Amino acid sequence: MDKKNALRAGALAAGTTLMMLLMSSPALALARDDGDDPGPGLSVIQTLGLYVFLPVALFVVIAGLVMALDRSHRKKDDTSSNINVRPGADVKA
Repeated sequence: MDKKNALRAGALAAGTTLMMLLMSSPALALARDDGDDPGPGLSVIQTLGLYVFLPVALFVVIAGLVMALDRSHRKKDDTSSNINVRPGADVKA
């Protein structure tokens, strides 16, 4: 039964990959389309800043704001925090 499921999963993955490759072929075209007006290219620094550093900075800012504005404080458990437990202590009922 495991071989059947593995074969099915492999066939599905291969089919999906093949369909993705076939559908993405126009993205690799070298001919320009009508109305195509690309802007100037980005430098390496601009690309890294836009797609790496900016998202990391946004993540750090959002995480910092969440941690700074967190209003859920640890509730102190008054019922168990004042109990002193020692081995061999006598328990009085």
